[in-house]
Amino acid sequence: MAVTIYHNPRCSKSRQALQLLRERGVEPVIVEYLKTPPGAREIDGLLQKLGMEPRALMRAKEAAYREAGMADESLSRRALLDLMAQNPIVIERPIVVSGDRAALGRPPENVLTVL
Repeated sequence: MAVTIYHNPRCSKSRQALQLLRERGVEPVIVEYLKTPPGAREIDGLLQKLGMEPRALMRAKEAAYREAGMADESLSRRALLDLMAQNPIVIERPIVVSGDRAALGRPPENVLTVL
């Protein structure tokens, strides 16, 4: 089964997760999500596979989080998904997907659970 990693090559955790996959003979499809951001529907699918809500996958310390007003607790799920799609830097990384399973690579070893 194909494995996909939503990857940011500047992130050490993302690089470590990719290395762990490769050490186990897995060459994943690499999605550099800052260059090719996922849409709201794709983010929603990832959240469902992760068993998470949008805020759990957001990097609240990013300037874009504050600038886009994402801390507003009255925002709907749909609004949060749209904002994440418009500001992919706020999406926590890495995310590894295999079939209907996904794992957030924090710590990087978590990604091995989808293999």
